[in-house]
Amino acid sequence: MKIADHFQELWSPSFGMPRGRVRDFVADAAYVDEREIVHYLLAGHDLFSVMGSSEDVLGSGETIMGGDSIYSDGEWVWRGGLWFYVRTHHVCLPTEFLERIRAFDYVMPAEELSSLMEIAKEIRPRL
Repeated sequence: MKIADHFQELWSPSFGMPRGRVRDFVADAAYVDEREIVHYLLAGHDLFSVMGSSEDVLGSGETIMGGDSIYSDGEWVWRGGLWFYVRTHHVCLPTEFLERIRAFDYVMPAEELSSLMEIAKEIRPRL
């Protein structure tokens, strides 16, 4: 399991060493294909749904509906608010994850239930 937004503010220490603080990954400009990347993130397969909203950890004052939900594309996982951080703050994603998104031409791969179930089993005890 690979975590696309493994920042210390977003994931429990039980998931291992984070990439760092989210503010350290804010870029000056958006990805040229930001709209398509955001679409991919929003189309993720839902592993855990969390009702409610989460606050923007970067201090915009906005809240993100379902921001603590967890999604996957069968290989990577991310919190429901990742699209917000990419669109609003231009947070940089791991290169390997971006390459995967672009290789799939921004289209979410078909759901493989067994793979998603295994990822969910791995995540659940750590939440």
